[in-house]
Amino acid sequence: MNGSDAHATNAYWGRDGLERRILDALAAAGRNVDALTVDELAPADHFHSGGRSATERLARLAQLRPGMRVLDVGGGLGGPARTLAAKFGCTVTLVDLTESYVRAGAALTARLGLADRVTHRVGDALALDLGGDVFDVVWTQNSGMNIPDKARLYAGFARAVRPGGLLALQEPMAGPVQPILFPVMWARDAGASFLRRPDEATGPSTGTDSPAHSVQRIIMGEALEPIVKAGQRNRAERRIVMIQAVLERRRSTLA
Repeated sequence: MNGSDAHATNAYWGRDGLERRILDALAAAGRNVDALTVDELAPADHFHSGGRSATERLARLAQLRPGMRVLDVGGGLGGPARTLAAKFGCTVTLVDLTESYVRAGAALTARLGLADRVTHRVGDALALDLGGDVFDVVWTQNSGMNIPDKARLYAGFARAVRPGGLLALQEPMAGPVQPILFPVMWARDAGASFLRRPDEATGPSTGTDSPAHSVQRIIMGEALEPIVKAGQRNRAERRIVMIQAVLERRRSTLA
């Protein structure tokens, strides 16, 4: 297979009318959807463990600065990308395989007036087509769990980042106690979950209570409750651990 299974990915993650569902949930929570800020939108667009606080923590670890060019791989609805643009002054190109997320994310970015700093594209993490562009930072949060070919995934990251540039990573990994309990957010069973084992792992949690306007509830609906229960056990029993890391690409190789 040349890339990821786009059909399976869109079948699992895709949702019709997602922008409207997000705006309706925010309105029901008392938000003015005609004057949203990135912080007000954050519960409904950061679809990863730890939410906005995890995004900002990773950005501080990476020491992101204004003017940096960031490639957000698997950026989903664009919550992290908009945060990096609005709060850290970055210019972000987001790629994601789920077409409905890209459409909704682009609409939300335009609504917040950030379309000049955040670009949304349908793209495959295993077949990045960037037209020769290289970035200061490759950014990815909770995007590699469904991908078994980690070597190919990270080789693509390395091609996309300039020498001396950074990979800023957040990913759930297999803990010391196995097997993990299903369902989890990214898979109903072990056939679609591919977690590595880290030597050390620290980072945000894998499951917490979510408000009614959280993206987890908007997207997963009634399926969320067993996912949250399994996540709490996986975390408590050290079956899944969440890591954040910032890695630098070597500037040159020795002869």
